[in-house]
Amino acid sequence: MRSLFETFECASEGTLIVDRDARIVWMNERYARRFGLECAAEAIGRSCESVIPHSRMREVVQSGEPILLDILEGEADPLVVLRLPIKDEHGQTIGAIGVALFDKLRSLSPLLSRYSLMQAQLARAHETLKRERRSKYSFASFVGTSTPTLELKRHARRAAATESPILLLGETGTGKELLAHAIHATSQRAHKTFVSVNLAAIPEALLEAEFFGAVAGAYTGADRKGRPGKFQAAQGGTLFLDEVGDMPQQVQAKLLRVLQEKEFEPLGSNEVIHADVRIIAATSRDLHEEVRQGRFRADLFYRLNVLTVAVPPLRDRLEDIEVLCEAIFADLLSQGGYESAVLSQGALAVLHQYDWPGNVRELRNVLERALLAADGAPLEAGDIEAAIAAGMRVESSPPARVSSSASLCASTRYDDAMGRFERGLIEEALRECGGKVAEAARRLGIGRATLYKKMAQLGVAAPRGA
Repeated sequence: MRSLFETFECASEGTLIVDRDARIVWMNERYARRFGLECAAEAIGRSCESVIPHSRMREVVQSGEPILLDILEGEADPLVVLRLPIKDEHGQTIGAIGVALFDKLRSLSPLLSRYSLMQAQLARAHETLKRERRSKYSFASFVGTSTPTLELKRHARRAAATESPILLLGETGTGKELLAHAIHATSQRAHKTFVSVNLAAIPEALLEAEFFGAVAGAYTGADRKGRPGKFQAAQGGTLFLDEVGDMPQQVQAKLLRVLQEKEFEPLGSNEVIHADVRIIAATSRDLHEEVRQGRFRADLFYRLNVLTVAVPPLRDRLEDIEVLCEAIFADLLSQGGYESAVLSQGALAVLHQYDWPGNVRELRNVLERALLAADGAPLEAGDIEAAIAAGMRVESSPPARVSSSASLCASTRYDDAMGRFERGLIEEALRECGGKVAEAARRLGIGRATLYKKMAQLGVAAPRGA
């Protein structure tokens, strides 16, 4: 027996033997020093776990089955270990022997290094995914102190306290997704995942698999290992359905079943999975009209429309313009590339008089465009006017200089301001093209007949000989 122990002593990184109660009866000196003991005698009689954390020797003693080529994690490098039961002449397990093979299998070193690297990468990936699937915004992120904004937050906070589906209604760019994040962050599911899916951005053919997942071979091109869907990813948390009005009717039927029965089946599977998900949906469409036209299921609409939160457009909360600008400037400055961002009183007046069809998203674009084009601070009324004009879609033509006669702050009515802008734009194009209507039309990116029609509507005199 001493000869056997001496062989293990020389042939391995470490060896220990335990009795039927998983107490250490023998351990070599090298192994004892590895686990912080001055000599092996200190380990005798102690439980294996008290000396070697994460040891599985007790499992071998209790089961009587070997554990071959396992990896033992520790403070030092991981070890490749072999664990074998020791049995008496009657076949009863009376102990076990564990051998650390690391030193004699140096060819495994690259494998162990890669194993450690993969473990670290997996841990980082899990942490990143965990952060990505948490809410990014709170109600403080929805900037504004106007009456419509405060009423919106009050209503949304009350909705967050429930488990019922929420339907967010509002124009594009009003901040519906930000509000969905804030509702999740205030709800009882705040510590769980928040998963967002834009239904308008996913091809119809893939939408069902994206929602409910798919098993291997469910369809041509499906992942060989299968893939979980958004409902599985959001289990226990919140699933945000952006642009729900664009959902195909086939998927509408399956979503309705999930809301009614709280269960779903992955594509190509007969397995029924319980759905523990809170639904927040958002759309810029008029769902009442969509239902009337037969493009959206009435029963699904009533399921989603339990709690409705209407997000006001920016033109209905113009009192928030100044604080919104401060928040946007702070974000832009934090990204670098800008030295300062200040608005003059004239610039603020222009911002208050514009109608903002693109809402807060358009406001951010205008401010960033003005910062890029401005020569210095503060931003003046002309800088804002030019930035708004540049963003207006006159097809693919380059933005023309806005003349003083087209000043956006010359009228308090949006229609009048737009008329002045268009008239100034056309007059400027005609002036730069020497009165040639065909050339001006090409410059503006519109047809000559369209330009003549616009000139007649706006009272722009046609040049002689045109």
